[in-house]
Amino acid sequence: MPKTVINDKVLCRTPTPGKKPTRIDRWKFDAVRKAILRIVPKQGRGVLFMELPKLVKAKVSAKERAKLGNFSWYTTSVKLEMEVRGELRRVPDAQPQRLLRA
Repeated sequence: MPKTVINDKVLCRTPTPGKKPTRIDRWKFDAVRKAILRIVPKQGRGVLFMELPKLVKAKVSAKERAKLGNFSWYTTSVKLEMEVRGELRRVPDAQPQRLLRA
């Protein structure tokens, strides 16, 4: 699926109408997206959204961890863009929020 890139940045949209997208460095987007794809299953109960930043942090390299910054913010931004792209979906009626790969 093509990425929306602006000056080597990825535009991270949100499925929430009226919310403005944010731009993050492509390498950060790619690192977090790759980790999310390795973590979130296609079936079953899914992964708790609140646990995702901790799980992502464990999957990225030490070099990336040192340069990435706020894992919760980047994980949320990438996760929302992945939802818009149809790569992730929320488990219906799950409280708290759970995620599965689409």
